[in-house]
Formats: sequence, C-alpha cells, structure tokens
Amino acid sequence: GIHCPSLHAGIDTGQVPVRKKSSLSFLSDYRLNMESGDNSSTAELMSRYVSLELGYGVPKDGWRICLAHEFKEKRKPFQAKDVSLSNIVEHIGLGVRYLKWWYKKTQIEKKAPFIDMFRAIPLRQIYGAPLGGIGGGTITRGWRGEFCRWQLNPGMYHYKTVIANQFTVCLRRGGQTVYQQVLSVERPPTLQGWNWGYCGEYAFYHALYPRAWTVYPLPGQNVTLTCRQVSPVIPHDYQDSSLPVAVFVWDIENKNDYPLDVSIMLTMVNGSGHKDDKSGGHWNEPFHLEKAGESVSGVLLHHCTTVNPYTLCMAAREQSDREISHQTAFSPKGTCGVLWGDLIADGRLDSPTGSSPPTQKGEKVAAALAVGCPVPAQGHNDLEFSLAWDMPNITFGSREREHVRRYTRFFGTKADAAPSLSHHALTHYRLWERSIEEWQRPILQDSSLPSWYKSALFNELYFVVDGGTVWTELPEDSDVSGGLRSEDGGLPAQPAIIKEYGRFAYLEGQEYRMYNTYDVHFYASFALIMLWPKLALSLQYDIAGSVVSCDLTERLHLMSGRNSPVKVKNVVPHDIGDPDDEPWQRVNAYLIHDTADWKDLNLKFVLQVYRDFHLTQDTQYLQDMWPICQAVMESEMKFDTDGDGLIENSGYADQTYDGWTATGPSAYCGGLWLASVCVMCKMARLVNNEAAFQRFRDILDRGSAAFDKLLWNGQYYNYDSSGQDLSNSVMSDQCAGQWFLRASGLGDGQFQAFPKEKICSALKSVFDLNVMSFAGGQMGAVNGMRPEGVPDHSSVQSDEVWIGVVYGLAAIMIHEGMLEEGLRTAEGCYRTVWERLGMAFQTPEAYCEKGIYRSLAYMRPLSIWAMQLALDTSQPRDQAPKTTTTPTDQAPQTTTTIQTATEGEPGQKESQDQGHIP
Repeated sequence: GIHCPSLHAGIDTGQVPVRKKSSLSFLSDYRLNMESGDNSSTAELMSRYVSLELGYGVPKDGWRICLAHEFKEKRKPFQAKDVSLSNIVEHIGLGVRYLKWWYKKTQIEKKAPFIDMFRAIPLRQIYGAPLGGIGGGTITRGWRGEFCRWQLNPGMYHYKTVIANQFTVCLRRGGQTVYQQVLSVERPPTLQGWNWGYCGEYAFYHALYPRAWTVYPLPGQNVTLTCRQVSPVIPHDYQDSSLPVAVFVWDIENKNDYPLDVSIMLTMVNGSGHKDDKSGGHWNEPFHLEKAGESVSGVLLHHCTTVNPYTLCMAAREQSDREISHQTAFSPKGTCGVLWGDLIADGRLDSPTGSSPPTQKGEKVAAALAVGCPVPAQGHNDLEFSLAWDMPNITFGSREREHVRRYTRFFGTKADAAPSLSHHALTHYRLWERSIEEWQRPILQDSSLPSWYKSALFNELYFVVDGGTVWTELPEDSDVSGGLRSEDGGLPAQPAIIKEYGRFAYLEGQEYRMYNTYDVHFYASFALIMLWPKLALSLQYDIAGSVVSCDLTERLHLMSGRNSPVKVKNVVPHDIGDPDDEPWQRVNAYLIHDTADWKDLNLKFVLQVYRDFHLTQDTQYLQDMWPICQAVMESEMKFDTDGDGLIENSGYADQTYDGWTATGPSAYCGGLWLASVCVMCKMARLVNNEAAFQRFRDILDRGSAAFDKLLWNGQYYNYDSSGQDLSNSVMSDQCAGQWFLRASGLGDGQFQAFPKEKICSALKSVFDLNVMSFAGGQMGAVNGMRPEGVPDHSSVQSDEVWIGVVYGLAAIMIHEGMLEEGLRTAEGCYRTVWERLGMAFQTPEAYCEKGIYRSLAYMRPLSIWAMQLALDTSQPRDQAPKTTTTPTDQAPQTTTTIQTATEGEPGQKESQDQGHIP
C-alpha cells in the first residue's frame, strides 16, 4: 500500500492559522529524544530515591516509581455537577429520569447502579499490578505494597486497604535478631506493636505486567531485598492463565562480610476488608501437601460466607535450607505485639497444630506464614511464597444460576483446591516466567521502540485480568445459539470453541459495570485476538447467539423517555449483562439509549469477524459467522434512508460517543459502514457467494461516492453532514473504518473503501490539530477540535481525550507510514495517565485538558495492542514479526484447529493454544 510521508506542513483551513512549525519542530525533537532514550518523566517518579541499589534481576523497561513519590496533580471524577449549563438544559429530562431510576435502584432494590453518576470512585493514586490469572478473581496490590483492590465476587469491586496484610523482614546475626521491619511506609493507628514506617526513599516499585518488582535496600543493614511478583498471565495458554494464584519471590543480597539468617513473614486477614469479614464462622488451618516429590506447607483461611465462599491460601515450598513456620490465627486488632515478639525471638513462628475455632460475629481473624534461610557473606539466597484463592463456584447478583470457573476443569469444583493450586504455582512459576520472557523479549530488545511504549504495551494488559473478568465453563444445559439452529443458518447450540475454551467476559470498566460492552470491545479486542484468540472467538460466538435472540420486555430508556424492548432480533447487543444481575441470560444492562438504533454496533461485529478470521485463518468460524453478518447488515440497511449507499445518523448520540450528537452521514459511522461493506465483499468472495459480492460491491461504490461528496472538505472528513455550526469539527476517530481494514490486511486494490491520499490528509489534520494544537501536544488527541485550533466544547465528550481511541488512532497512523506521529500521539496519553495523574493500573476512559477524568479502570485502552499489530504488519515482508500474532491471508498452514484437552494432572499443557500464529 501507499505510505503517508511524515508531516511536512500545517493544514490550510482558511481560518485561524494552526501551528505549522510546532509539528515539524516537535517531530525533530522527538527523533532526538528517541535516540537518546529520554526518560525525563520516569526520572521525576524516581527523584526521591536515595539509594544506588537497582535490585536483583529488575528489567530496564517498565513503569518505575519511588515509594516516597507524591503526585502533584490531584484530579476529580466527572460527575453530574460537571455538566455545562447548556448541556444540562439539553438533557434535563435525562437527569430527572436518571435520578428517579437511581433512587429506586439504590434505596429500594438495594442494588448498585450499572453507572453511578452521584458516587464516582475517587482517585487513589496507589495501584500496582493485580495478582492472579484470568477470570478467577483478582487482588490488586498497590505500588507501595498494600493489598487494596478486591474483585473476588465476579465483576463486583470494593476498594479497601487491609492494613494487616503485610510482608515483614527479620535479620539475625549469630543467633540474635538485629533488624525487624514491616516493609510498608504506612504508620497506621492499629497494630502498634509492629515496627512500621519503612523509609520510602529507600525503595522503588517496577512493573512490567504480568510481573512486578519492589526493591528494598534496608537502611544501615547492607542488605537489599527484591520482591518479584509473578502472575500466570501467559499468551496462548488456556490452563495456567486461568489460575487464581500469584507467587512472590524474595531475592536477598547480603553485602556484609558476615552471614545472616533472614526470615520473611506474610500476614493475611481472613477476608478482603469487606463487612462480611466480621460475619462470623470463618476459620483457619495449617496444611502440608506432598506430590511428585515436592512438598508445600502453609495456612488455609476459610472464608465461609453464604454467597460465594472462598479459601485464601498462603504457602511456601519446603527445601533443605528453608524453614517454614506459621501462626494459624491471631486477631488483627490491638497491638499484635505477641506475633511480633514471636518472630523477633528466633526468626520463626510457633507453628501450632490444628485449626482455629470459627470466628464469632463481629470479630476478624488473621494468619501468618514465615520462611527463613541462611544468606552467606557477600552472597545471595531467595525465598518463595504463593498466595491463592479458591472460589470455584460462583453466582452473580441475581443468585439464579451457579457457574463454575475455568480453572475448575483442572483443579475441581469441590472448593478444596487451594493446596494444589499453591503446589502447582510454586513448582511451575519458573516455567511461567520463561514463557513470559520469551513473549516479551522481542519487543523489549527492539531498540527502535521507545521505552514508554514497552511499558504501556504490557502494563495496559492488566485489564484483561482486572476488568472484573470472569472465565467460566459452559453449562451442559446452555444453548448459545439464540434459538436459531445451525440447520436453519444459525449457530450450534454449544459451539465447539466455547465448549472447549469456556465463556469469557470483562467489564466496560470498573465503574461502568456491563460485561463485554461491544462498542468498546471493538477497540480493546486487539489484545484478546492477538494473545488469547480462542477467548476472542468464544466471545464472538456469544455475541452472535445474542444477535439472533430477542427480549421484547418493554422498559424505559433514560435518554429518550420512551419505552422499547430490551433486545430486538438481528441486532448486536450493547453488552451481555450486569454482574449484579445475570449476565448472558439478560443482556443490555445499558438503558440510557435504546441501542437497537445505534449505528455502530452491527458494523463493529462485521469488522471484527473478518479481522479475527484474517488473524486466525479459522474457516469454521468464518462459515458460522457469515449468516450472522448478513443478518446484521440487513438490519443496518434501514439506516440508509435515501438509498445512496451510505447510512445516516439519527440526530442523537447513536453510537459509542453516546453524549455527542451526530446528524446525517458522519465520518465515524459512515466510515465504519463503508469498511463493513468492503469486508462483506471480501467475505462473500471467501464463501463463494457471488450474488452477495455484487450486491455489496454496488453499495460500496455508491456509498464511497456519497461519503466523499457529503463529508470530505479537502483536508479531512467533517464530523457530520448536518451543516450545523460545528459539523466541520475534526474528529480524532474519523479513520476508524480504515484502521480496521488495515488491521485486516485490506484497504488496497479491490478491497479499498477510502482514497489513500485522503486518509493521509485526514490523519495529518488530526495530528496537527487534535494532537499538536491541544495541550501543547503533550496529552494525546482530543476527540473533537475546531479547524481554528480550539477544542469542540459542544458536548460532554467532544472535548475529552479517550485513551483507547488515541491508541487506535496511533495504530492507523503507523499503518499509513506515519510512525513518528503515531508514537508521539500515543505517548501523550501514557505520560499523562501513568506519570502525571497517578492513574497506573486504572487507566480511565477519558480526561479533559484540566481538572477532571471519567471512568477509572476502563476497557478501551487495551487497543494499544493494535499499535503492536500495526508495527508488526508494517515491517518489510522479509523480516520476522516482532510478536507472534499476525499471519496473512496467504497462510493456510496457520488454520486454527480446535484442540481437545484431555483430563490430567494440573500442570499438563493440554490446553495450550495449538492454533496461534507461529
């Protein structure tokens, strides 16, 4: 294909001149910064670190921060009070209806709203990498070491720091304890018998997900501890990646001329800081498990709630020079001086036998596990801990059905798997790390990629695990076909890929509690299809089944004030449900708009179907999806009201920008439409349906002509064709259709929807205006920009930056040969979120230039993996791809085959993805 040259001039808008020189000069500076490895913002995060120690085996790339760092900028969440007066007047009906609905939901039904406009989560600039694999629940640790964000009940979060959950170090010399310290900078009002207040200037945190390191040079001791946190998040692995477990490896460097005995103690409360910690009936017990010549010991913490009970498990592997000891139960209130004194006396705990009595209502119980080892003078040793949580059987908020998590296929459903999970983790984590390193190495060693990008690419993946994610087995009585069977052109009742690889769902955001929100998944889906393609296809089969189903129950939609069905046939759902209700069974938890009339959902399904086929070469998938694609495109035809081959928006916010009105043909939806029609032409050829090809070819020819005539202004595509005052705003997302064509190996020759030179011009306009004329070119691309170089303030979303949209924009820039512009555009978002605003591991949907953000921990930023796909496919053909993700259509040898897992011992890799791209 043709490639756009780097930006060489400003955009002549005929209005106020834009910054012609700033784009050129910045790109020149950007090249110099890349060559010199500019890490100025990272340096600021580490500016208070006073030690010279860099830790044991800590990688160069990643997100690094001193534990004493304080973020200067404190932002507030967007709430109802932040809506402008003009928008309040326009949406007063919505406000009244939402208030009534909110009151009924929270005060009468005692449920959490799927979006709470009155109680947004306040920004806590504390989060680090989450613990655990995919779909088994998550526990997030902060970058200062706290256990502070919990999602054990599926999809439901609470944000509570459990202060008693800590690591403590004890150093002994010649049989005497010389140093004992809680490895926390906190000084809490409780547990006063412990030595708190570790000096944060003597520690730093480094994240390269799914691993993280914390380095503690112990002041005055000539000893450095490096805690490595490992979670089993492994691309193309569908067994160990499902496990609810993490490992902590403590590397101990003794730089003294004498040996030391070193113990590390982990303390954990039986619970998660939730009120049910005091509900009574919880109990702890020690355990020992020997299997295959390896033994582990630890403590089980049985959390016996009525709904979704679980067991926490702290464990360590027994080795000849390691001493494992425990305290089965202690009360995590008062001074806890007895436990502290127990450790300080001899570096070990008393290790009583037997279980603790069940707690009384109103009391909590905790446990402790200590592991000790000798460390020679000028030498090194290490200690290992695992933390597992076993909640195999789950119910969602409605309590109507019981589901079993994916990991139960390998570890059983009897809620007794915590010891086996711990044993497996402690004996396999080095294999996990080897797989992780092999996956990440080609990117980390690519000197042409900037360091911030490597951090962003891997660390944004946290959301695949910590997006309220569930991964369940398909119940034997489930029918995902939507009632239309395969013999009638529908789907199998139980598609093989779902039966084998399970059902997968993740939230739109931790604050926007809807599973598999499809207009947003469109952006985020690149992470799944590139790294866990079976999960991506499983999700698509679920959506396809929902397409042909319906729920004609009438309900009030809050924007229009009209009643309409929950779900009509042959349209893509907005989402597959609320975890506080019954996902998959009741879809479309979103009730602000009636999304049956949204213009983008059907198109995004079609585009993903072909993109997924292109990357997997799964012909069965294409055959199964083809009739569903025909059905949703037929439904979409009604939006072409004048028959010119181009759909029209309906004068309200009828697409993913659900607060930004579009009228008539628009750049965003019109572009998605043309790309979808182009893809239908390609798929028609692949399934040998010449009649469909000719039909869609005709629509594409007429629609492309109408698109150019109605929206092209000589420089870019206008926001819409309404002719209103702001219809010529520059939308950052105007090339979304071309982005997906390029990601699917299309966009040229017979399968081209947009003239290449117009796409290049539009992208240059976006870079010069939405990026470089916004916030000094330092914050990514604003959604809407006026041609005179000021943001479009006409809606609550047009003057926001959507991080996931920016990563997608960067991807199409890279596809079109604008590598430096693409990297520069995306860098602004990474620097803003991770280094300025303190939003690590909670990347929001949006922020404005000043003051506010919206919807923390959001799905869409996973679209950064589209950048990697663009980098891979934009290389010369004789180079090997940097990641193992992207075959071409001419690669039938990569056809995905369904692999049948055999029952076996945990640890067998029968569920490795056999069909991923070599």
